[in-house]
Amino acid sequence: MNNSSRKRQAGFSLIELIIAMAITILITAVAGRLLAQSMNIRTRANEKVDALADAQRALNIMSREIAEAGFNLSDNGIVAADSVTDANGNSTLRIRSNLNRFNTTANPWYAGGGVGSGPQNAIGPSSDDAGEDVKYFVYDAGNTNLLARYDAYGGGSTVLANRLDSLHIHYFDQKVTYSTAACDISAPSVTELTDLSLAKYVVIAVCVNQSAVGAPGSPGYQPSTNVLLVSDVALRNSNLTIY
Repeated sequence: MNNSSRKRQAGFSLIELIIAMAITILITAVAGRLLAQSMNIRTRANEKVDALADAQRALNIMSREIAEAGFNLSDNGIVAADSVTDANGNSTLRIRSNLNRFNTTANPWYAGGGVGSGPQNAIGPSSDDAGEDVKYFVYDAGNTNLLARYDAYGGGSTVLANRLDSLHIHYFDQKVTYSTAACDISAPSVTELTDLSLAKYVVIAVCVNQSAVGAPGSPGYQPSTNVLLVSDVALRNSNLTIY
């Protein structure tokens, strides 16, 4: 009876322990790999949501303000000399408009300038003319590109988006259709303008780049990707002089 009791109370053998440890290590490794993958995917998803929301807000602001370009002016409001492509291939756009032309609370004159010289009838220099002389450009901040808005008469520079790869602005004399490439539009249905004074339709293409997460071959590796956001804007005031 004593020998039988000892056998029933005996623990695991060495081989059984080794097998159990091997199985435990394998399960832990698989679980760790899945956890790393899920964390990288979550990180990428959060970055994507933040970056796209940031860029979309900026695109909405730009589209709304560009559509008002040229209001109460004799041209479409685009300042061609300052609407160029920078050294990094990104577009810069400067627009002007007399937004407070029919705002009766705006000062009708400047000190010493006389009636008709003020914000209601001109653009700057006055805080009353905020939003009437605006420039959009990409600023290289080192680790990221910032989409900035400079308001000559309304508080200087502000950042519209802090996670974007490129900004391309295209000018046309009519509504256009096009295809999209990796980070820009392609094959427009009409020829793009070189004389910006003739522009009546603007296409804004903003590209958001997401860096790779992890290293190739590692658990949860996520390759770099580009997401293109596009906005079509009709310059509603481009023909005001002939209406």
